[in-house]
Amino acid sequence: MKWSYRIARIAGIDVKIHITFLLLLAYFGFADWRDGGMFQGLLSMAFILLLFLCVLLHEFGHAMAGRHYGIRTPDITLLPIGGVARMQAIPDKPWQEFVIAVAGPAVNVAIAGTLWTGLFLWPDLLDRGHPVSSEILPNLLKINVALVMFNMIPAFPMDGGRVLRALLAMKLNYLKATKIAARTGQVFAAGFVLVGLGWNPILLFIGLFVFTAARQELDEVAFRQQIEQDGVYRI
Repeated sequence: MKWSYRIARIAGIDVKIHITFLLLLAYFGFADWRDGGMFQGLLSMAFILLLFLCVLLHEFGHAMAGRHYGIRTPDITLLPIGGVARMQAIPDKPWQEFVIAVAGPAVNVAIAGTLWTGLFLWPDLLDRGHPVSSEILPNLLKINVALVMFNMIPAFPMDGGRVLRALLAMKLNYLKATKIAARTGQVFAAGFVLVGLGWNPILLFIGLFVFTAARQELDEVAFRQQIEQDGVYRI
């Protein structure tokens, strides 16, 4: 992915950030600095960094599940709209894809559960005199719950869409299952775009990304199945 730069290598996986992620961080940091002072700007940037740490852990959930089935993940890239774990292959069996797909949201469930337990056991963390704990921790809890709910929307190739394809592929031809999941994803993507046009620009970009990615993955699966059937590449 162009304009992406490696910042770390963890468990044999390159962690990259796209230049637009830094622009997002700078934008929110500067906006809150201007409106609420230096501390508020730093607090805003700290929250965004922690949020994307949760996104990174989510992607590592996918990567570790894929590794369990012998599928390597060369790199994970952080974008303003989330993270992308680039796997070298599609799982051979639908139930493997199901496990890999739910592994990411399962990480967010674990994070949310840990935060909820901490806030329940130590309610003093919600003391308004401590903005770091009273603002960042509850908001991180909410955002992890939101990430689970959003990612499980059956909008292929998001996690929920991959779960849908895996379930369909247990009964249908893999290409047909991909077609149904991709078409469903594109319907949701169109909805994201319409809502994003009048309300949320980030949702607009997510919709465009989902629509394009669904089409690309469908073409790739169709191309690979044709090769497997014919035994030749057609150009």
